[in-house]
Amino acid sequence: MPLSALLLVVVAGLIHASWNIVAKRAGGDARFAAFTSVVMMVFWAPLGIWLGIDELPQWGLTQWGFIAASAVLHTLYYLTLLRGYLRADLTVVYPLARGSGPLLSSLAAIFLLGERMTAAGLAGIAAVVAGVFLIAGGPALLRTAHDPVQRERVHRGIRYGLLTGAFIASYTVVDGYAVKLLAVSPILLDYIGNLFRLGLLAPSVLRDPVQARLLWLRQWKHALFIGIISPVSYVLVLYAVKVAPLSHVAPAREVSMLFAALIGGHLLGEGDRAARLVGAVMIAAGVMALALG
Repeated sequence: MPLSALLLVVVAGLIHASWNIVAKRAGGDARFAAFTSVVMMVFWAPLGIWLGIDELPQWGLTQWGFIAASAVLHTLYYLTLLRGYLRADLTVVYPLARGSGPLLSSLAAIFLLGERMTAAGLAGIAAVVAGVFLIAGGPALLRTAHDPVQRERVHRGIRYGLLTGAFIASYTVVDGYAVKLLAVSPILLDYIGNLFRLGLLAPSVLRDPVQARLLWLRQWKHALFIGIISPVSYVLVLYAVKVAPLSHVAPAREVSMLFAALIGGHLLGEGDRAARLVGAVMIAAGVMALALG
């Protein structure tokens, strides 16, 4: 992986971990997702319009079809993630989502897009997955907890984390194809896709505008933060995909877990810090193996 792509992924990882912690603290649902989409649409409009004037007329049905598919997958991903944060711990949902998603997308890139993976790259993926497993709780995830309430909460976290990971893998492959093979601008892919996502989410707000307004008054700061910075994170990843194999970039995104372990664990007080730090070191080692491979 080129150093430029690795630097893009590292910065994206820090941003990604930050907005996920904010999303967890917001405790939002589909209406919160709509709020963040509105912020994205308004704040990034000048850039979207500037790029779109030249590029959008060149798009055909294929490009628009991939944008629509991406929007649906991103919406399902975000709603599943938010619901997981409402019903389980971030330190279970986030690591499992971030670990299973890139693993699946890397395998898809190898088998569907014909990309190759070196031995160092395979070792890097293994280290990333093992590190994520430790951060999520390690062997304790596989044991039966004495507290049935906590056991069910952990099990919910596993279910939501793995389902979120499946959506991550799906949109990563779709978006990677769009930017690498269809030459779609990463910025426009995210911006126009967000307009589609807003259309999908709008009914959740319009069903009860009064309640939505109350939620906005309580959550606007969180929505503002996520709506402004989360597109930066993903666009950086898409630009990395343009210069490096998807099967390397996808697992390397797990560097966000290093930041989540150091920042999120302190702020939220979840999980065993020692296991999180060991897992973070394994993830960092895996990222370096991917960069060298």
